[in-house]
Amino acid sequence: MIGRIEVAGLVMIALGSTGAIAQSGSPFASLSGSWSGAGTISMNDGHNERIRCKATYEVTPSGIIMHQNLRCASDSYKFEVKSSLQADGSNILGTWTETTRQVTGDVTGTIQGGQISTSVKGTGFSATLGVTTRGNSQSVSIRPTGTDIQSVQIEMKRA
Repeated sequence: MIGRIEVAGLVMIALGSTGAIAQSGSPFASLSGSWSGAGTISMNDGHNERIRCKATYEVTPSGIIMHQNLRCASDSYKFEVKSSLQADGSNILGTWTETTRQVTGDVTGTIQGGQISTSVKGTGFSATLGVTTRGNSQSVSIRPTGTDIQSVQIEMKRA
C-alpha cells in the first residue's frame, strides 16, 4: 500500500508541475483553479486499474510558488496528497505529503522546452515522471521503482 501512496504523491506533483512551461515570467499561472481527469495504473502482475483524479491549484501572486490539493480514487483505494512547489528558473523544487497516512517526500526537476522531467523521492521510494501540456489538457506518465506499480498514465482537463 505504501507504493500506491507514494505514487499518489507523484501524480500530484506531476499535475502541479505542468504549468511551469506556460509562461516564462509566471511558471504556475496557467494552473490556477480546478482540474479533473482519469487514467490507468498498471501493476507489475499485469493487472490494470482505472483511477479518477481532481486537483485544485493555488498560485501565489508571484506565480513561482504553487500549493496543490489532489484527490484520487480507484476501485480499491483513495488518497489525498498536498504539495508545495517552487520554480527557480528552469528548476522545480518542492515537497509532497499524503495526508491520510502522513507519508512525505521531495521533488526535483527541470523544464526543457515543452517537456518536464521530474524525480520524486520519499523514504524507500523513488520515481521519474514526464509531463506534457497542450492548452487545457495535461498528459502525465509516471514510472516508480521498488513498488508493485509498473506505471501510471493520467489525462487531465481544466474543469
